[in-house]
Amino acid sequence: MPRTTATIPDDLTDLMEGAIKAGIFENKSDAVRHVLREYFDEHENARIAAAVSLYEDEAITLGTAARLAGMNRFEMRDVLREEGIELRFGPEDMDAARDEIDVARNLE
Repeated sequence: MPRTTATIPDDLTDLMEGAIKAGIFENKSDAVRHVLREYFDEHENARIAAAVSLYEDEAITLGTAARLAGMNRFEMRDVLREEGIELRFGPEDMDAARDEIDVARNLE
């Protein structure tokens, strides 16, 4: 899991540390993960926009974009087309191929 550094205002840092002390979160990383997950769960358009942006930058595959956006590959393909983003077909390397396989295994 990659590490990320963030600058957080004092009042939010105090609240986060208080929440950790109160047992709401295990540690700062747990708090940040929880808040980000909750944000993207509540803001579907932001989750989709993030997935579209990463796909457009060729940072992720169609399968990963679909997973991040919370939709299936066919729905993601339609969203990308609506955004005018050219679809890439087939994995570019072995890591991308494994990623596509993992996503396919997790389809409901």
